[in-house]
Amino acid sequence: MAEGLTKSAARNIFYGGSLFFFLLFAALTAHSHWYMVNTSTDSEGLTESVEHGKEVWEENMCINCHSIMGEGAYFAPELGNVWTRYGGRENPEAARAGLIAWMKAQPLGAPGRRQMPQFDLSDEELDALIDFLEWTDGIDAQDWPPHPAG
Repeated sequence: MAEGLTKSAARNIFYGGSLFFFLLFAALTAHSHWYMVNTSTDSEGLTESVEHGKEVWEENMCINCHSIMGEGAYFAPELGNVWTRYGGRENPEAARAGLIAWMKAQPLGAPGRRQMPQFDLSDEELDALIDFLEWTDGIDAQDWPPHPAG
């Protein structure tokens, strides 16, 4: 019996270990993709209006001031739960009207407060953006944000 590790044994361990971990990585990647497509994404609620709302969110760079599900800037409130904060689960029509009125009233001009600019969004863009925020509010964010006020 040989004492120590031979070159061929070391090479076999290296190639065998590399193959094992590559296959493990590929399997975990495939599982993650399958899980996101089939389980964690609300594909039924993902309508064209929601997609257009995300485009409005991106085109107007809302993430430069707001965060959504913890991602983005912290200059303005978290919007991951704004639909719930406006009472959208109890009264969707009132929540939609309140959010539209809020966005159309900007900037408020209150001295000493941060001001949201007026983006002059069309009614279609406002509806789509609110649909996107409603869809986002329905995601299981595991109790994020930690405070109901965002």
